[in-house]
Amino acid sequence: MKKIFLYILAGSLCFSACKKDDDEVATYVEPENIATQNTYDDQAIQKFLNDNYLDAQGNIKSFSSTDAADDNEVKLINLNPQTLPSGVIYIVRNNAQPTPGTTIAPTDIVRLMMRARTSLAGNTDGETKFLTTEQFVNYSPLDGTGSPIVDPMFYYVTDAKMALYKNTDRNFYEIEGFKEALQKFKAFNKADDENYNLQGVIIVPSRAAFARDSHYNYSGYSFRNRTFIFNFQVYKTTPRT
Repeated sequence: MKKIFLYILAGSLCFSACKKDDDEVATYVEPENIATQNTYDDQAIQKFLNDNYLDAQGNIKSFSSTDAADDNEVKLINLNPQTLPSGVIYIVRNNAQPTPGTTIAPTDIVRLMMRARTSLAGNTDGETKFLTTEQFVNYSPLDGTGSPIVDPMFYYVTDAKMALYKNTDRNFYEIEGFKEALQKFKAFNKADDENYNLQGVIIVPSRAAFARDSHYNYSGYSFRNRTFIFNFQVYKTTPRT
């Protein structure tokens, strides 16, 4: 009898946990008006800027509520974030830029070390924030593996790849807001095996990314209404011929 009771209890707990997960997933409801989503994005980005900082190598880190070690770190919102007319926000990290560096042209080939995430902003229980966050890309040795990437498709897609995937709309592949903000930085001239020192942050709200349009299947899940957050260093650029 005791065993039967334990099985029933375990089943109940499992059901409760599954139900909780389902409820959490269901907290996001797409607004009919895209302007409302834009407001969600902007408010969630401001919260993100308040809740995170850059560590000694420029990695984005969340403030801890239990560890006082980061109490003296500077919030992203206090690192002079700049906002473009598109809504894209970028942060040029102090003392982490090439001198003089190379101006990045819209058509340049870029070699990037980066980590990027994608987040979905919404309102739950009266609070607007990023409800879910997923890794988008990790082209770097930031976690001990990998190397800088050259011309990822979300930055520049070739005619050959567009023909291969049978879609010639650049906006189907490229994140326009990322390309726009990247030109506010300058490129280093570093070898791939040199140590990194991330030079900044670019945050692209959904309206400057894919918004509600169809897009290339980069990850197996939809980027509809999703904001992108890039933490990066431009190792090198060369003119595209």
